[in-house]
Amino acid sequence: MKKMLKIIGIVVLCIVMAIIALAVIWMVKNHSDQQKQWLSDGYYSEFKSESALEKKYAGLGSYEVSSMVVKSDDKSIGNYRIWYPTELENSSEKYPLILVANGSNTAALNYPPFFSRLASWGFIVVGNDDRQCGSGESMSKTLDYILELNKTSDSVLYGKVNEENIGITGYSQGGAAALRAVTEFDNSNKYKTVFTGSAAYPLLAKNMGWGYEAEKINIPYFMTAGTGQSDDNGKSIDSNEEMAGVCPLEALKRIYGEIDDSIFKVRARATGAEHGEIQMRTDGYMTAWMLYRLSGDEEAAKVFIGEDAEILNNSNWQDVEKNK
Repeated sequence: MKKMLKIIGIVVLCIVMAIIALAVIWMVKNHSDQQKQWLSDGYYSEFKSESALEKKYAGLGSYEVSSMVVKSDDKSIGNYRIWYPTELENSSEKYPLILVANGSNTAALNYPPFFSRLASWGFIVVGNDDRQCGSGESMSKTLDYILELNKTSDSVLYGKVNEENIGITGYSQGGAAALRAVTEFDNSNKYKTVFTGSAAYPLLAKNMGWGYEAEKINIPYFMTAGTGQSDDNGKSIDSNEEMAGVCPLEALKRIYGEIDDSIFKVRARATGAEHGEIQMRTDGYMTAWMLYRLSGDEEAAKVFIGEDAEILNNSNWQDVEKNK
């Protein structure tokens, strides 16, 4: 009997040790996967469009780009990651600033080519490594940090941030974070414009603790989503029983309607795009929006302004509504 119990004890111990070993392996692999770059260099070269401006702005701009990483004392932020036109280091010019809010379980370290491409259009572009940024708090802190660098004499960004031209973009959970960033914090009034790609729709965002109020948005806003099932599965946007996708058309329409008509607003969906594709699919027009709103680029404005706006005649886009 004792021998049998001993054998059983050894077997149980071996099973426990095996479970622990598997757990350790899983944790190491998960950590390793989180550090990987999932967006390939030159990813933008794969994008296709028959519309000239979308194709142009989805590619590289004319600026050479440098970058730096600064460790944060805030554990949720991890690191601030900053990309900027290299010429900034020897220039007296000020550059528009764009903050980028991460999607769920994503950090800026996972997609540096996105930041670098955007910076090549003449922007200072900043992200962080907060993988759960929905509250908008880490974005608010990141903005405060960059504005502090703008006043710090030994910083490469000293006097280089154009504080009159600050935008924010966010995807999925990061879309909710961007909307909270421009409406819920003491520095919310610093932003001049906002773009979102498949921002979690209001009921989903509220249930996840990222609730935002569209009627508080008082700056020009370009809202986008995909037409795929992952963004819009046709369910009710008011039901707590089942999710309606991440960003359904009916939610976009409601948000659009809740924003005062005195604010320039655009809503549109990327035709055929699923949720995971929305960042690449919106790159061109997101860039055009930021160039138009932050740099006063008249060519980029042609994407959005007037009855002949390119976005109205682009087969990559549908369900477009705008008030200019």
